[in-house]
Amino acid sequence: MSEFASSANKEADSVSGNGFAMGMLTLLFFMWGFITCMNDILIPHLKSVFSLSFSQAMLVQFCFFGAYFLVSLPAGRLVKAIGYQRGIVSGLLVAALGCFLFASATEFPVFALFLMALFVLASGITILQVAANPFVTELGHPAKASSRLNLTQAFNSLGTTLAPIFGAVLILSVAAQESGTQISGVYAVRLPYIILGSVLIGLALTFSCIKLPAIDLSSHEPTLGKRWLWKEPRLLLGAFAIFTYVGAEVSIGSVLVNYIADDLGMGFSESEAAWYVSFYWGGAMVGRFIGSYLMRSLDPARLLAISGLGAIALLLSTMMTHGALAMWSVLLVGLCNSIMFPTIFSLALEGLGSRKSQGSGVLCLAIVGGAVVPLAHGGLADIAGLSLAFILPVMCYLYIVFFGFQSRGR
Repeated sequence: MSEFASSANKEADSVSGNGFAMGMLTLLFFMWGFITCMNDILIPHLKSVFSLSFSQAMLVQFCFFGAYFLVSLPAGRLVKAIGYQRGIVSGLLVAALGCFLFASATEFPVFALFLMALFVLASGITILQVAANPFVTELGHPAKASSRLNLTQAFNSLGTTLAPIFGAVLILSVAAQESGTQISGVYAVRLPYIILGSVLIGLALTFSCIKLPAIDLSSHEPTLGKRWLWKEPRLLLGAFAIFTYVGAEVSIGSVLVNYIADDLGMGFSESEAAWYVSFYWGGAMVGRFIGSYLMRSLDPARLLAISGLGAIALLLSTMMTHGALAMWSVLLVGLCNSIMFPTIFSLALEGLGSRKSQGSGVLCLAIVGGAVVPLAHGGLADIAGLSLAFILPVMCYLYIVFFGFQSRGR
């Protein structure tokens, strides 16, 4: 009887510890969502300040998401060497450094300096991604991994929903009230990034003091050199699905301010248009809460395919219409995006067992789609206009539909 009570107490402590760990990790998902979505405000702002084309402005996303490709594998090795918890602290400190470098770049109004600072910031976020995503998949029953990732991604989406409002108030509105010179426009980004850097420092101190559950790292070797990786078609198909999903989501969000303010003829300023961007990311937040519940009983792959078809229909609608209908069509794509990343991530990792961390490293590399697709989208927008350029995300979602159908019943 005493052995049973002891076992029950240990199980209760484990559940309690996992719940606390999930709560703390949720804060990280919120913060990197917030920081990532700030790029949607930076792009139209820096485009105006430095008189950039769309393809030049998209270098913001190229440098930010390019860090995922260059830093993911070194980050994986770092996490293996120092552990998940210290990896999280390291990621927070590097991201904080990037924020302070970004704020410091306002002293020298050169676009390249801002891009360098964004790369450092994104490197810190990459370390967090490599450590936190597999951590979440391990905190509970494997069958509920999609549900847990959707729940944490819902709070990631809360960050992306609030970021455009934060940026509209502290960057676009402030810049509009100033004299309109390049110097005043550049200085508008200083305070927001000092605030973000300070918050990240606070989180790093918090994570250095708390105790998180230990996870076995003995078989975690984040490398692409293992032959077995190339014999896992589901992992490779999932990696390209991550590439196309992140590329589509980021490229749409990157042009929304300019699309709503300039192309739809609704008379919005950029700061007003930025508020509507929150509906795009807010749809993803609502959908992830719903998806976390639905995936407890429904096939995640089927929901993924349906979501992809919905995104395609909405983008075709915005391409063929104008005004309010076109605006709300593209904003509702966020709702379709809601379950895609965590669902693709967990589906691609199914069946990898102890190799899950290595598979996670491959999937994190694929986030480079957020660098490549927006750059191509910007070039297409320069040639054909913002509306017709949405054909590129449509092609991305077509592949996601294929991956969803291909993964059903496995």
